[in-house]
Amino acid sequence: MIADRNTSLLIAALVALVFGALTIVSGGRALFGGAEASAAVGNAVSFVLWFNFLAGGFYVVAGIGLYLRHRPAVWISIAILASTVLVSLAFGLHVLQGGAFEMRTVGAMVLRTGVWAAISIVAWKHIGGRARPEEGNP
Repeated sequence: MIADRNTSLLIAALVALVFGALTIVSGGRALFGGAEASAAVGNAVSFVLWFNFLAGGFYVVAGIGLYLRHRPAVWISIAILASTVLVSLAFGLHVLQGGAFEMRTVGAMVLRTGVWAAISIVAWKHIGGRARPEEGNP
């Protein structure tokens, strides 16, 4: 049972770290890569692109915190999920108002929301909501 808990938390931490690193690299390339990189992203929505790039740093921080079993990582994960949902809603409004967009952005935001929902659940289950055994509760 404890091995399962450690395994799921370790997987969540590693996913957050890898996802964060990939997000920073791809977002940085899209934002700062010049004309060729701008052409490759097509009709990217700038506020979504900037949000995802900046969020990548928080993904890494959350991943490190989860690996170390620090409680603030639970709240960081939940904040990432909540902010991703809000940006997704703003993106949806942009689309409904006829704004240009790439279909892959829809998929990316659904993926990000799902990943951070799963990470937040694992984090809450294994770190948040109750004291750790070394803090006096079994």
